[in-house]
Amino acid sequence: MYPAASQVKGGVSMPKKRIAVSGKRQITLPVEFFNQVGIDTEVECYVQSGAIVIRPVRESGGEFAEQILADLISQGFDGQNLLEKFKEVSRKIRPAVENLLEEADAIAAGKAPYDTMEGVFGSED
Repeated sequence: MYPAASQVKGGVSMPKKRIAVSGKRQITLPVEFFNQVGIDTEVECYVQSGAIVIRPVRESGGEFAEQILADLISQGFDGQNLLEKFKEVSRKIRPAVENLLEEADAIAAGKAPYDTMEGVFGSED
């Protein structure tokens, strides 16, 4: 590893480190970065604006947790059954969103059919 430098973003000094890349394209994350962002056992990685972004995977149901719970409670789930059903439904959110994004990308690239707003929601009449 190379010496640390600092970068100022939004008035906050952020540590910056150079990290060696192995012949197998592997890197070792500095422990302070690892701990600061709360990485557990898995990260997700994507390219954004010419940079590789690595961030922890969060599998909690995220933004949909409240809606999932309200729906399950209205279906009569409670106690341990509610917890188990919540975990089951929450695990399905990420694959469903990824599928929607793939479909949107295919439509945007002209490789898949699409429908109009009126076709999806009907006319206002």
